Amino acid sequence: MHNDVRPRVAILGAGAMGTLFAFQLAEHNEVTLVDVRGDVVDTINEIGGVQLDDLPVRRVVATRDPARVFATNYLFVFVKAPNTLAAVRPFAGQLNPATPIVSLQNGLGNEEAIKTALGGTVPLVIGITNEAGLAVGHGRSRRQGVGTTVVGSAGASTETVRGVQRLIAAAGLECAMAYDIRPHQWGKLLANAAINPISALADAKNGIIASDPDAAELARGVALEGAAVAHGLRVNLPFANPWEYVRSIVALSADGRNSMTIDLAAHMKTEIDYVNGAIVAAGRRLGIPTPYNEVLVRLVKAKENASRE
Repeated sequence: MHNDVRPRVAILGAGAMGTLFAFQLAEHNEVTLVDVRGDVVDTINEIGGVQLDDLPVRRVVATRDPARVFATNYLFVFVKAPNTLAAVRPFAGQLNPATPIVSLQNGLGNEEAIKTALGGTVPLVIGITNEAGLAVGHGRSRRQGVGTTVVGSAGASTETVRGVQRLIAAAGLECAMAYDIRPHQWGKLLANAAINPISALADAKNGIIASDPDAAELARGVALEGAAVAHGLRVNLPFANPWEYVRSIVALSADGRNSMTIDLAAHMKTEIDYVNGAIVAAGRRLGIPTPYNEVLVRLVKAKENASRE
C-alpha cells in the first residue's frame, strides 16, 4: 500500500486465534478487536495492542461496542461457533454491502449462522486454518508452529476471495485460495472430530490419539464415520485414507492441547455441536449411522453439564 490510508480490519473475538491474526494483520492494517469481555478489552487498550510470542506489542484497538467498526473494510469472525450468531447480529444492515466477512472458525454451521444474522447474499468468505495459537494472557498469544490457511467462497465473488487471500498473505501468513472450500472444510472437520473430544475427555495432549491404542481405535472409528458422511454428501475429501490423515495431523500437534481440551478443563462450553454434532446431524439426514460421533457428543455434553453443578 503506497497511499497513507491503511485498510480497516475488524476482528470479532480476542481469543488465541483472534489475537494471532490481529497481530499479523496489524503490520499493514488498522486493526480493531471486538470482544464482550471488558477485562480483555481494557488490558489490550492499556498495553496498547496485542503481542505474539515475545515480539514487541503491535498497535491494535479493542472495544466492546460493535458500532465502532461498522465502517470496517474487512470483518473477520473468530468467536467460538456457539457465539457466532450473537456476535454477528449487531452488524445486520450496518456494513457496506461490499465488505467481505471472513470466517476461519472451527466446525460447520458458522456459515449458516452468519447468513441468518446478515442475510443470505453477503460477500462471505469461509476457510480453514491450521495456524494454532495458545492464549497466554489477555491480548497475548503463543504461536504453536506455522500453519496454512485456505479460503473459498460462501457467497463472495472470486475477486473478493482473492482480495482476502492477498490480505492474509501480505500479513505474513501462508494462504491459498480454493474454488471449492467444502473438501477442505470436511477434511479439517474430520481431524477435529477424531482428535479434540477424545483428548479433551482424557484431559491429555493430542498425542494420546497416536500413543494410546484405545484412543486410536476410537479416533479411527470417528474418522471413518465422518468420511462416510462426507461421501454421502458427495464431498471429495482431500485425502484417500481418513485415518492416515488424522494421524498425520496428530503428528504435527502431538504436544499441543486443542481448544476443546482447554475449554472442558476450564468448565466452558465446547464446540462439540459444530464438530461431531455436525457429522451426526448430516448422517441422520442421509440415513448413515454415526454411533462413535454420537457417543462423543453425549459424553462431552455430560462433562460440560457436570462441571456446572
